[in-house]
Amino acid sequence: MSFQSPMTMMDFFRKSEGIWFIQRAVHHFDSVTDESGESNLIVDVIEAQDPRIVEICQSQGVDPSKAAGGAQFSWQSNTKEFTYNSDYAAILVDVPNADQGLTGQLLRDRGYVENRPVVGRYGFADDGVLTIDNEYDKNQGQERCWFLSEDFRVRVSSARLANGINLIAYCSERRFVTQDDLAKMVTANTAKLRAE
Repeated sequence: MSFQSPMTMMDFFRKSEGIWFIQRAVHHFDSVTDESGESNLIVDVIEAQDPRIVEICQSQGVDPSKAAGGAQFSWQSNTKEFTYNSDYAAILVDVPNADQGLTGQLLRDRGYVENRPVVGRYGFADDGVLTIDNEYDKNQGQERCWFLSEDFRVRVSSARLANGINLIAYCSERRFVTQDDLAKMVTANTAKLRAE
């Protein structure tokens, strides 16, 4: 079966669910700070009826019935056991437009350029590339993300201040295979060999 790029935000969230190993390169135009490195990203899908979705919609003046659902994104150092820390997490809520979900609003309880709630816009191109634009009081952020396969995706982001681009980041993200995943693969392949 050939790979299909997600073309709605909820499909994107569902395809992203799990743990991802991230290799990140960051270039700051106004300092020598280097935030390049490796980390893990944990994505959990949240259904539309979840109280967190309702709370975020209401706090940002959006009718919760328009939300299709959302996802919680949590970041951690890849050298540590995962423990949830709200300082390194965000919940995103999908509010699709009436165009088969190709565009819409993305509500965030915590922005990635400024640490505050933000309402952004998203859109999927014909080739499956997702673009997210967020505007804050003084800054703008843009993120583009696309899947190359079920288990590998690429993300490019930029932050712009009033006087120009401040930073650009490139991330390659590979799905983390757990011991349970490996055990399931072995079981499936063993059953397949026995059936032949």
